[in-house]
Amino acid sequence: MLVLGAVAGPLHADMWKCEKPGESPLYTSDRNEAKKPGCTQITVTPNIVSSPKATPTPGSFPKVAPQVQQQRDNDRKKILETELINEEKNLQAAKRELAEQESIRLGSERNAQRMLDRIEPYQKKVKLHEDNIANLKKDLGNIR
Repeated sequence: MLVLGAVAGPLHADMWKCEKPGESPLYTSDRNEAKKPGCTQITVTPNIVSSPKATPTPGSFPKVAPQVQQQRDNDRKKILETELINEEKNLQAAKRELAEQESIRLGSERNAQRMLDRIEPYQKKVKLHEDNIANLKKDLGNIR
């Protein structure tokens, strides 16, 4: 620690407040700047916050038996797997709907932008299901 303190230097720096009429005050640690007229040295105290001590868990704090926690984890895994299967089905349906809409060209869509505007909600739906699947797979990977 002594070496670190010697390398890092003191925890404070000399500061000056330089004031000129009609201007905002200038705060500086540059000694050359501080030699100009209207500069006065100010004292700055560093704000040091110590980290709080960790408090031990009280003995009366409720604990879950390992078998109960394992059962909860298994239930959670089954729920996530079911949701994943449903999301994959929804993704396939959304992709089918998007493909159908992309194959249709309405007479009012003489420019490509109108078609893109029409199919945008279908694209967003596909993206939503893809994101949901990615998140479900991530959650399944995090289960103990």
